[in-house]
Amino acid sequence: MQLPDHVSDDVRNRLRRVAGQVHGIERMLDEGRDCKEIVSQISAATRALEQAGFRLVAAGLTYCVEHPAAAKADGYDIEAVEKMFMRLG
Repeated sequence: MQLPDHVSDDVRNRLRRVAGQVHGIERMLDEGRDCKEIVSQISAATRALEQAGFRLVAAGLTYCVEHPAAAKADGYDIEAVEKMFMRLG
């Protein structure tokens, strides 16, 4: 399945934000910041990464619903998309 440009752009933006958060966490470690603050930022980065995954699954689901025959031929039938979703949980 080829992702639409707007989906790829959205996921890239989300991943850039996650990368920035991870760098920020590394700086926090270097600065000796409090453990609670660091864990809070790790949690935020994790949620942001999950959102990128959810965006991809949503694109797969949309493709599956709009083009069921093509989606099945490409390996993106509803069961495959459901498995992708469950991997994120």
